[in-house]
Amino acid sequence: MADLQDELHATAEVGELDRPDVEGEFEPDVLEEEQGLAVDAGPEGDSADDPLVRAHALLAAHPVADGYSGLPWALRHLPWYDLELGESTIDTDVPRLREGHVAALFWSLHLSEGLVGERAVGATLEQLDLVRTVVEAHPEGLRMAHSAAQVTDARNCGRVAVLLGPAAAAALDDSLGILRALHSLGLRVLTLSGASWAGEKGLTRFGEEVVRETNRIGVLVDLSGASDATVRRALTISKSPVVCTRSAARALRPHPANLPDDVLVELGITKGLCLVPLTAEQTGPSVRDVADHLDHVRALAGPECVGLSGTYDSGAAHPQDLSDASGYPRLVAELLGRGWSESDLALLTWGNVQRVLRSADFTARAARSRREPSTAKIAEMDG
Repeated sequence: MADLQDELHATAEVGELDRPDVEGEFEPDVLEEEQGLAVDAGPEGDSADDPLVRAHALLAAHPVADGYSGLPWALRHLPWYDLELGESTIDTDVPRLREGHVAALFWSLHLSEGLVGERAVGATLEQLDLVRTVVEAHPEGLRMAHSAAQVTDARNCGRVAVLLGPAAAAALDDSLGILRALHSLGLRVLTLSGASWAGEKGLTRFGEEVVRETNRIGVLVDLSGASDATVRRALTISKSPVVCTRSAARALRPHPANLPDDVLVELGITKGLCLVPLTAEQTGPSVRDVADHLDHVRALAGPECVGLSGTYDSGAAHPQDLSDASGYPRLVAELLGRGWSESDLALLTWGNVQRVLRSADFTARAARSRREPSTAKIAEMDG
């Protein structure tokens, strides 16, 4: 990481900056007072020592910022839906987001395989338009957000903050001008995998210029699914924290999108963020398997570099008891049982996502004072 981040590290923890100033903030009824949410602790939830009761109480103060949702693509195939009332045909709706204490959600703009060029750009714009339409149609539950401050504002108003991204690299059609246009429309995360300039051998000269331009405008680089060479090079040149929106520990489960231990260590050194997906394929079939990955990533990268990625509505199978967006209290209860501290859990669920959003904005402000918009062309750099 660049020295630009030193000023951020000298400030208070993001989890503390965003903590609501209320009395008894760790009591279960805070959720009802602040966001109108009901705490359902289950049949044994009358004991303050019950891990599920404690999980609900902690999540009332430190809700989940979920790093990946496939909802936009899923909604394209529904003739009608009402996310306020609830939808049984999908994994995510407002009631289940409230039940799971989800206060922020990144909505993926990923594409079906094979879309390239103008078709990829057009499909991304259509999804972006769909997201805005859906959010506007559900004003009591959802609110668009483009910054950490707007995420906090939405949460304080009892709304779920919706952030745009990640988008697929194909959406750029190898144009930095299109990247800037998408950012102006609200894009916050770009996935590098799948691009000709981010292949098995790593980033090309144009690929490196893409990373620099994302830094300059405040778009986070997503390295999930990228080759190990691309991941390592991006970690080296990015001045802003990188994120892996759907990556767990390869040492525990050898999935190609999961990260090897040495990369997890480097991610911690550079203050990036590994968002562990709640999918059976990448983490395993049970809550305990997911918790094992979270333990592993925290041990290697540090508590400031691990987060959560529901990966709901993406077509993936999910672990038992984590089948939809309402399941986060069960996962947090498992982590409490393993001895995770309140401060580490606050970073996992909320603080770490806020940190990288703030850090990306800080880096962009500094970079824009030194660097003009790039006019680089792939044909000139990689031709």
